[in-house]
Amino acid sequence: TIAMADYGMEDLVYEINYEGARLARQAVDEYNLLTPNRPRFVAGAVGPTNRTLSLSPDVNDPGYRAVTWDEVVVAYYEQAKALAEGGSDIFLIETVFDTLNCKAAIYALDQYCRDVQRDIPIMLSGTIVDNSGRTLSGQTTEAFWISISHTRNLLSVGLNCALGVGQMRPFIEELSKHSSVFVSIYPNAGLPNAFGGYDETPDQMAEVLRDYAQAGFINIVGGCCGTTPDHIRAIAEQVKDISPRIPQEPLPYLRLSGLEPLIARPDSNFINIGERTNVTGSRKFARLVREENYEEALSVARDQVEGGAQILDVNMDEGMLDSEKVMQRFLNMMQSEPDIARLPVMVDSSKWTVLEAG
Repeated sequence: TIAMADYGMEDLVYEINYEGARLARQAVDEYNLLTPNRPRFVAGAVGPTNRTLSLSPDVNDPGYRAVTWDEVVVAYYEQAKALAEGGSDIFLIETVFDTLNCKAAIYALDQYCRDVQRDIPIMLSGTIVDNSGRTLSGQTTEAFWISISHTRNLLSVGLNCALGVGQMRPFIEELSKHSSVFVSIYPNAGLPNAFGGYDETPDQMAEVLRDYAQAGFINIVGGCCGTTPDHIRAIAEQVKDISPRIPQEPLPYLRLSGLEPLIARPDSNFINIGERTNVTGSRKFARLVREENYEEALSVARDQVEGGAQILDVNMDEGMLDSEKVMQRFLNMMQSEPDIARLPVMVDSSKWTVLEAG
């Protein structure tokens, strides 16, 4: 409903998703009868929406968000219900540019599965927006994996869209190295040209994807923007005789993530937690928060990062504060500062509603 609001079509969301899944189900069932030795499945695609939970659309107010977590969850729940009732076997949360939106989708889909007492596998696919190797909200590939690795019934994680197949190599290799589930890739047919078209031919794409398959990076392969039935046919032909990647059991380390990963290995030294962004741990910070001088309060967080903190503790437990509101506001502002947001956050409170708000 969030994306369809631009067209005044919110009331059609259920019907569009239901009918799309129903038609796919009908086609799949028809072809499964013809060749039962090659089973097909219906994946209900859940896209990123045109609103982001991690970034402010207002350059003058980095703490502002155009949509709330709860609103995004409600929208995804409605879509999940329609896709499942239309006949989807799998949920595919795809083209993830904001991991927080993705986590709202994971939460909504899991809630739906619990409500109907049915386990539906989930596939996740992020998008790396340029050669920096980061999502639009700033996460590295490994940090993205850590952020979503808790997902119940997670079938696969992968990358799609944004880049052409050739530019994806370092990122799919990185994801393959860390993922304990199947890995998918479905790239664009190259980068868009001056006319908005795509220039990579079926043979060009298929050859590169064959190389990725032979290298053991992938389990699931396909095509995104600009690809045609000819592309898919060529890709299928090139990879049909190659053994898929075998996922590895992860080592039992504590893995945390901000925009970048933090992993506690046996040989790690003490992990430093910055406790000055804590109204009971810093008089200066408490005063700045009471005065709603959040810009200056952010400098306290920045000083801790520059001083060597590896995790930032944020606590707003003070009798004169609306702690839930202030926690949300300050964390939103922190997430808009990449040099601060690269660290994991420890949400700290003695009150459950404040933890939940954080």
